[in-house]
Amino acid sequence: MSAHQRPPAQRRHRRYFALMGVCLALFVLAWGVVRLWSVPAAVAMCVVAMVIPPFAAIVGNRREPGERWWDESGDPESDRWWREIDDRGSGPGSGAGPGPGSGRR
Repeated sequence: MSAHQRPPAQRRHRRYFALMGVCLALFVLAWGVVRLWSVPAAVAMCVVAMVIPPFAAIVGNRREPGERWWDESGDPESDRWWREIDDRGSGPGSGAGPGPGSGRR
């Protein structure tokens, strides 16, 4: 299964865990190995590792085109109504339908 065939949630999880793995590796290498040669380099590695978790959270929660998990309200009537609106305005070049900045929450 190629990367483009995986479900979007699985891709997000893989990106998040890869970034957090890099973060952990930086901390371990900085204080386990690099500090023996250069403490400033080890501190710099820790500063970089400190920035990764918030970035990983942003990347891990970013939606991909076509994903709808953030829109589902749990109210079947409301969800059906929004799907109907989305389907009505999803034709090529229509420019209709909710999109970024549409005010729908």
